[in-house]
Amino acid sequence: MDPERKKLLNIIILGFGFMFMFTAFQTCGNIEQTVIKSFNSTEFHGSGYTSMAIIYGVFSASNLIAPSVVTVIGPQVSMFVSGLLYSAYIAVFINPFTWSFYTASVLVGIAAAVLWTAQGNVLTINSTDSTIGRNSGIFWSLMQFSLFFGNLYIYCAWHGHVHITDKDRRTVFISLTVISLVGCFLFFLIRKPDPEASSRSEVTESLLQTDSNDTSILSTSHSSLCSKALDAFIKACKMFVTKEMLLLSVSIGYSGLELTFYSGVYGTCIGAMTSFGTDAKSLIGISGICIGIGEILGGGVFGMLNKNHRFGRNPVVLLGLITHFVAFFLIFLNIASDAPIAPERGTDLEAFISPSVGVALLCSFLLGLGDSCFNTQLLSIIGFVFHDNSAPAFAVFKFIQSITAALAFYYSNYLLLHWQLLILVVVGFLGTISFFAAEWRAESIRWDSDYGSI
Repeated sequence: MDPERKKLLNIIILGFGFMFMFTAFQTCGNIEQTVIKSFNSTEFHGSGYTSMAIIYGVFSASNLIAPSVVTVIGPQVSMFVSGLLYSAYIAVFINPFTWSFYTASVLVGIAAAVLWTAQGNVLTINSTDSTIGRNSGIFWSLMQFSLFFGNLYIYCAWHGHVHITDKDRRTVFISLTVISLVGCFLFFLIRKPDPEASSRSEVTESLLQTDSNDTSILSTSHSSLCSKALDAFIKACKMFVTKEMLLLSVSIGYSGLELTFYSGVYGTCIGAMTSFGTDAKSLIGISGICIGIGEILGGGVFGMLNKNHRFGRNPVVLLGLITHFVAFFLIFLNIASDAPIAPERGTDLEAFISPSVGVALLCSFLLGLGDSCFNTQLLSIIGFVFHDNSAPAFAVFKFIQSITAALAFYYSNYLLLHWQLLILVVVGFLGTISFFAAEWRAESIRWDSDYGSI
């Protein structure tokens, strides 16, 4: 097979693997707080927001060791084992206990760091400077189909349900567990790029040497593996304080805050609005579908607008910010301020306009569209700037993102909606400015490099 087609096929398989896994996991995250409120057992005292805070808190710390793990065992095995832990977390809801729920949260935090570091490595080694934007968009669009399929299932399963029964819960989470496991096994279909195509990166080439004919890792001594792991850890720490990564850190942090909002908080808010009628619970699924449509559209269109575009990545990020600001303003007007922390029976309060299901779902679409604008461009610029050290770079990216996501899930237990929106507005504005500066710096370095090669 042609080397470029082989790389593209790898990206497509990677996208489908993540689509299956996150059809299960993102749907789980979207509904878990609502499901927990509906538990009939008095022995369970967990919180979906607290669980997600634990996941992203452990995720952030584990990113420091994730490059070392991927270096030693390779990206395919890393993604497979991580996927099994994701599946175990989802399976906890079949017969939940507080201890197993929080233990699984810790394990998924570790798995997430390894999974996303390996994903960034596979994405980068199968891309060039001219295809990283396209491949980021393809991967992002395929993965975000998960929001469409998972939430469509939730809508059909829970349509007309005021209360989620134990039978409803078990049926949904058994199905989601099986779907997640399918995604895990798809990762073994990814093939190593041809050596001549991947020689640009010594580090990423070593990470993808997982074929059975490649015995380099098996023949490497224990001390050599430890040295590789330590070297990956040191590179990640050094990369964290580079000028490019420091500039990107604010926009990466914003992506973590808005990830928390659209994936966990907003669905809970919609489900808590009694003024939306008896179908408020099933509207969580429709909201997730609208988010997914926005993500898919944005990934497909804006992922193509890479650095070869005349104005670079900045216009896409600016569009993402404007889209989010419009969504935040409409949510402020449409959703009651106590919706994120309302009890299972919901809230009878109203915001500044008569609550509208249409406006709520429009905001879901805008949240997804804006998120795709930010994430496709973050994946693109990191893959471009740190091409030769992709594993540590994506580990730092997820380290920053997961810290802010954990913080957001924690304060979501306590803050009213308008305060959460204010935080998003302020950090989003600062993150956009910092991204502009990082993009201009990346372009200046590229032009200097091109000039020096003449």
